[in-house]
Amino acid sequence: MSKKQLDWTVLSILAIGAGCGLVYEYLLSHYAGRVLGAVEEAIYGIISVMMIFMGVGSFLARKIKNPFAGFAWLELCLALIGASSVLIIGGVFSLAALFPQILAETFSIPPDLIPRGGLVATAESIAQWMPYLVAALLGTLIGMEIPLIGEIRNQIYADHLKNNTGSIYGIDYLGAGFGALLWVFLMLSLEVSLAGALTASVNLLIGLLFFYLFRDKIPSAIYLLMGHAVVALWILQVFSYGSDWAAEMEDMLYRDKVVYHVNTRYQHLVITERITDPTKPTVLTFFINGRTQFASNDEHIYHAMLTYPALAASARHDKVLIIGGGDGLAVRDVLRWNPKQVLLLDLDHDLVELFKTPRMEQGKVVNQRLIAENKGAFNDKRVQTVFGDAFVSINTLIRDEQMFDTVIIDLPDPNHPDLNKLYSARFYHKVFNLLAGDGAMVVQSTSPYHAKNTFISIGKTIKHAGFKHVQQYHQNVPAFGEWGFTIATKNGLSAKQRLQNLTLWPVDDGWTTKGLVLAAFEFGKHFYQLADEIKINRLGSMVAYQYHYSDWQKEMGLYRQ
Repeated sequence: MSKKQLDWTVLSILAIGAGCGLVYEYLLSHYAGRVLGAVEEAIYGIISVMMIFMGVGSFLARKIKNPFAGFAWLELCLALIGASSVLIIGGVFSLAALFPQILAETFSIPPDLIPRGGLVATAESIAQWMPYLVAALLGTLIGMEIPLIGEIRNQIYADHLKNNTGSIYGIDYLGAGFGALLWVFLMLSLEVSLAGALTASVNLLIGLLFFYLFRDKIPSAIYLLMGHAVVALWILQVFSYGSDWAAEMEDMLYRDKVVYHVNTRYQHLVITERITDPTKPTVLTFFINGRTQFASNDEHIYHAMLTYPALAASARHDKVLIIGGGDGLAVRDVLRWNPKQVLLLDLDHDLVELFKTPRMEQGKVVNQRLIAENKGAFNDKRVQTVFGDAFVSINTLIRDEQMFDTVIIDLPDPNHPDLNKLYSARFYHKVFNLLAGDGAMVVQSTSPYHAKNTFISIGKTIKHAGFKHVQQYHQNVPAFGEWGFTIATKNGLSAKQRLQNLTLWPVDDGWTTKGLVLAAFEFGKHFYQLADEIKINRLGSMVAYQYHYSDWQKEMGLYRQ
């Protein structure tokens, strides 16, 4: 092999390694967001930590006397830690979750007296920091690649002037960019331990290729080859059993048994099951990215309060728009009102498919109960689904001059900056243009108890968007606690007045009553006392996201004066 061919091979190895580094960065930030819950903080935190420690690694690389041996061992270490990173983090979180139970069983402590401070708090703190510690370690190793390759190229050319530093950084950026594309378009929907193992296997292969090229410059080669054999066996184990191990560790993070989990392009979906009475169906709880979406034994309360007041306050129910609600439960309740058309806008096609189309695995339909919960709503001919970001998709409806008798917005809380825009005055003004003059719009509005500022801000933002009457109501949903909703009308009477004027309760859903719904509009005497200080969420302001983050931090006891 000529010197030029050898150099391009080395640069290619660097590019592939850079791509692997980017995948690790995204994989860790993605997984950290799942286990830590604070998605935005975790993603940016992991990326920042890795970038800082890549700089540390660059400095440490100068301590390595033999760059050829250093790079070969470096790729081996990256393969080992990359394949193990998710399992390490998941294992620590699982042990931290089990620790209180172990203490209770060891010392016969009643469930209501299980300790939460001391060693338990320390274990939880270690678990919270573990993703960042793994990120720091991987970042340090990744940061050592470029300096080592630079020194290796110096020795290949034996002339610093010919060793163009721009080539190193250029090929590194190209490789990193390709790795980012690979993650977004291929690996994002893979199970995280499998994605880690795939990336680690690439590190292992380029390490072997590098060893083959420069074996005469690497001492103690037998130990390096033995290390490759051991790590290769470990990666094969992760390929074969990693998903099962990760699932078992994930089961420990939930109170109930996990019966199904899947990654979509946009989120991580988990279904758990609990037996409360052998004579009754088990209770299914649905989680998205670790956050409860519904529990089958009480979701009827949430969805009745979400849909019924708005539908009852609307003059007609021929055309209904639902934004979010990919589980189809709101659609199910809307269909009780015999609409002519129901249009659902949702981001995640795979989520809707989980609640629409039977999925056969190991000889049984794993999502039969989910389809039964929404009574096959998505298979009703009156129901149409459109997939995409609602903030953009809604523009097509406005352009086509569509009008809807009722609009139901059932989106996740504004716990991520990407969701903030869907709680903005700009978005609600778009909805304003779609709502019939005698219709009503309702928005799920987080908890007025746990996230009061967010709740009030949503109501003020909707009012700012142009709606004439904006009112808020709440109901206790055992799976969530106290939960809130905001209802708005464009013209005429307010929604509450319309409900009060009803002489006949339109639809018997088996739970809702007129008195119960009207009582939900009542709040404590001083609930809105400081409402004037609460800001409106304008597009780009991040007000809803910041309120939500602050409210829940206080609720978890993480607030500091």
